[in-house]
Order: sequence, then structure tokens, then C-alpha cells
Amino acid sequence: MMSSYPPQNLPPGGVPLELPYYGAPPVEAVKRFWKKYAVFHGRASRSEYWWWVLASAIVSGVINAAGATGNGSTGTSTALGGLWFLATVVPSLALAARRLHDANLSAVFLLLALIPVLGWIALLVFVLLPANTRGQRFDRLVQAYPPYPPQPYPPQA
Repeated sequence: MMSSYPPQNLPPGGVPLELPYYGAPPVEAVKRFWKKYAVFHGRASRSEYWWWVLASAIVSGVINAAGATGNGSTGTSTALGGLWFLATVVPSLALAARRLHDANLSAVFLLLALIPVLGWIALLVFVLLPANTRGQRFDRLVQAYPPYPPQPYPPQA
């Protein structure tokens, strides 16, 4: 069954940040990336993940191209590239962890990135996997109201 694009029947205000946004448009995927800066729990859809990868590659390409122009701005470009890396390394790892969770895999598999070539290929295969409903075990849905009223502390003697 093919899903319609853009997604239909969204709740008012869009898809909650606690849930994966299947079929996320590019701008929304980038917004969600920054809003969930260091959130390692939960899940991320393939569209959320790959739209960010594309946006990040474009920004990195622009930074590298600016340094390759040869106007003496190589140091500035290198510094800007370093700032871009520092600004995006934690949320990129968080997004990758959430993407693995959506495929019902542990974020520990991110350590495969430390193994040259074969680890990278395995990690690429894992982030390409489709969503698995058992990945919901990684969700931490926030309740608007506690299930019971908070109890006062017992009286102190």
C-alpha cells in the first residue's frame, strides 16, 4: 500500500516529537533534527534520517567549496567546517540512534562506525532497514497528566 505524500490526517500541530514522522517533508525533518538535539531515546523514520543526511551534506559541500575557491579564506572555511561538525555531531548521533530504534535495533550498533569499511557498510544497511513495530519499546511517551494525583510526603515525626 502506497502512502500519500504529503502525509494526510495529521493531528493538529503535526506529528508529536515523541513519535517518528513517516513521510516527513525535508523542512520538517530538519526542524525535528534541531528540536531533538540530544534525544537518544525514541524513534526516527527513514525520511527524517535521510533528509537530514542530505541537508548536512549540502551544507558541508558549501563550506568545503567556499574553502576551495582559493581567496585566502581556507582558514575561515576550516574553522567554519569545524564549527559545523561540533554543532552537528551530537544530534547526528542521536538521530542515528533513533533511526536504529525504529528498526528495532539497539543504539549500541553505532559503535560499528569504529570498524573501518565493514562496520560502515553494516551500519548503512541497518539505517536502511524499514520500520519495525517492535521498535516502540524505545519510546518514552510523555503523558500530559500523571495517571494519579501526586501524593504529599508522609508527615514527619
